[in-house]
Amino acid sequence: MIKPKRLSKGEKIAIVSLSWGGLGDDCFIHKFNIAKERLEKDFGLEVVCMPHALKGSEFVANHPELRAKDLMDAFVDDSISAIFCAIGGDDTIRILPYIDLDIIKNNPKIFMGYSDTTINHFMMHKAGLVSFYGPSIMCEFGEYVKMFEYTQKAVKDILFGEWEQYQVLPSAEWTDDYIPWQESNINTPHNMKKDSHGYEVINGNGVVQGHLLGGCIDVFMMAIGTEIWPTLQEWEDAILFIETSEDKPSPDFIKWTFRNLAAQGILNGIKGIIVGKPQGEKYYDEYKTAIMQVVVNEEHLDNLPIFYNVNFGHAKPIGIIPYGIQAQLDCKNKSIVLLECPTV
Repeated sequence: MIKPKRLSKGEKIAIVSLSWGGLGDDCFIHKFNIAKERLEKDFGLEVVCMPHALKGSEFVANHPELRAKDLMDAFVDDSISAIFCAIGGDDTIRILPYIDLDIIKNNPKIFMGYSDTTINHFMMHKAGLVSFYGPSIMCEFGEYVKMFEYTQKAVKDILFGEWEQYQVLPSAEWTDDYIPWQESNINTPHNMKKDSHGYEVINGNGVVQGHLLGGCIDVFMMAIGTEIWPTLQEWEDAILFIETSEDKPSPDFIKWTFRNLAAQGILNGIKGIIVGKPQGEKYYDEYKTAIMQVVVNEEHLDNLPIFYNVNFGHAKPIGIIPYGIQAQLDCKNKSIVLLECPTV
């Protein structure tokens, strides 16, 4: 895998809207302004928007080819050091016909987002580029009052930092608050609560190592069967990471998707599984039951390590998971360690 150059203060990042275009809508543009100021003041970055990123949800929905052009142009532009996604959505897959994987491969740089951006990450992975499953502009960088410290630290450590190994620690606190996106709520803070779970090891034992590969499980079905869905060889010896969206899919959906992964031969080839905290802890126990039904009861993978309640994806706060990087799961110590720096 090709590792992108790590970020430094003063460098330029580009914002793209590759799925939902709400960042440019009049009622949400304040979220962009919050994020831009935060990225400039707290991280020392220069923020630019690609030409169609702020055109609004209707325009963006009608022009997948221009979304793709923004992405390709951002990769080609040597003045841009990183590309951050505005937000997810539900139709990133529509830009696939307009993507040139060679452009991505030949112009490596940091790419970050989550949710429907899983589709883009599979593009990056197919091109051989390490990418970053992490914060988006509208949600995390545009958070009201302040950015979560856990997320801010992850950005600084993983995108800006240089290290040989890095332990991904659980967040000590979380929130299930729902604060509507409207300017009247700009000064409304989240009510945080102590996380009583930490990482849960719900299956397996020992210590395993593998490359990180996965994303938002809701999105997998849109990628399966396309050129960007990882091959069985690419899944071999991976640590699968999955999380669920704000749509809070049913436990049955999780069970059916895991059965699909089993039918593809993926579950029998991977080294371990990392499962994100469900947003608001909805279906917290039910998701565990659904996963265990397939992995243990049906596939008899009693020794496959499964870490649960990890802080990435749609829960608050979130960290960053880099694709393709070797990681270690230690069941006894309940530790997740990145074994190599994802940037150069």
